[in-house]
Amino acid sequence: MDIIKTFGGMIENMVPKNPMGARRLLLMGYRAQRLALSALAGKKLPPSKRYVARAVMDVIIRALAHPENAAMVSMFTPCEPLSVAGITPYSIETLSGYLSGTECEKVFLDHTAGEGIPETMCSFHRIFIGAADTGLMPKPKFMVYTNVACDGNMITFPYLSHKYGIPSYFIDVPYEKSEDAVQNVAKQLKEMSAFVGDMTGRPVTEDALREAVGRSARTVSNYINYLGYQKERRLPGDLTSEMYAVFMNHILLGTKESEKYSRMLLDDIKKAPINSGLRLLWLHLVPYMQPSVKKLLNFNGKAFITTCDLAYESMIPMDESRPYEAMARRMVYSCYNGNPKGRILQAINMAKRTGADGAVIFAHWGCKATIGAAQIIKKALENEGLPTLILDGDGCDPSNSSDGQIATRLGAFLEMLGGKSK
Repeated sequence: MDIIKTFGGMIENMVPKNPMGARRLLLMGYRAQRLALSALAGKKLPPSKRYVARAVMDVIIRALAHPENAAMVSMFTPCEPLSVAGITPYSIETLSGYLSGTECEKVFLDHTAGEGIPETMCSFHRIFIGAADTGLMPKPKFMVYTNVACDGNMITFPYLSHKYGIPSYFIDVPYEKSEDAVQNVAKQLKEMSAFVGDMTGRPVTEDALREAVGRSARTVSNYINYLGYQKERRLPGDLTSEMYAVFMNHILLGTKESEKYSRMLLDDIKKAPINSGLRLLWLHLVPYMQPSVKKLLNFNGKAFITTCDLAYESMIPMDESRPYEAMARRMVYSCYNGNPKGRILQAINMAKRTGADGAVIFAHWGCKATIGAAQIIKKALENEGLPTLILDGDGCDPSNSSDGQIATRLGAFLEMLGGKSK
């Protein structure tokens, strides 16, 4: 019996009649999985990757069990002020990913389709809206979001803020990268921190914020060093672990958990054996539930992902003595802000740093920014001598992808890279 499929089916059957009961059942399942992560699962993973699986699961459980102390944020929102205030931040992408991983996403996708929400919208957002509309997702205390990278945020957050009747704060990041833009965003982040203090009754002091940004700076430094070791060494891993890295380098950046994870990751790879397998630089979401991609890249020493650009998109030095400017600079100079040149330059730098043999651009369903830029990025990377594959699919709804076609295209790409490296 497929336990996950059976459990997901129970959630889907319960949601229409008893969403609160479905939430309690979901929490029970996630708590059981948390125990399993501690006791049994992930023996093939190094300690850092086992730790991150538990840390992210803890956040999801807190968000569902204690929504009165949680905030919904977009992935690129600096969350240091929230962690200082003791708030649990979570993103649409993470919650939807967990629902899809539980195989109960269909009931939410069907609900949004019935409400007239277009299927061209990102599946992460449609699943989350469906979970909120049906009553599975509890009302958070407040929301913070930004326009960086994801145009779906500009629809989903205002809609849910109105639906839940809760306040929200929007960070408007200018398209151009300049110091004027940094000062503009830093001013907004000061206002955002005051907003968080007002919402929680726990003021965000600048001293506490400096400490959090200091942890962010050390985390970034550790992660960049870790990537340098990828050129020769390999940590065993799966696709899900790569997406956990995205969560730790964004939503939990500035926390003790994130810094600990980065230290463990660096320690692990220093001890890892030399490996001559094919190295892939991944751009955009890693489809961690797609069977064909899992078969080709999970725990495979002959071909593996070194990192994805969502994990390293804003890895720049930070001055913790000026915390608002440091957080603002991350947003303004993110390679996802502005035109595709930033993503191209970052990808070229990271390909050299990690010794990548090729790059894969995952054109996630509904993501207009990546789909629109994919051919431009591919051409630029290939001009630099980096073979690049554009892979169409859906990072959250595997049924919306052609698994056979993905298997054929990715398999042929790896075979071609293997031939080149001989």
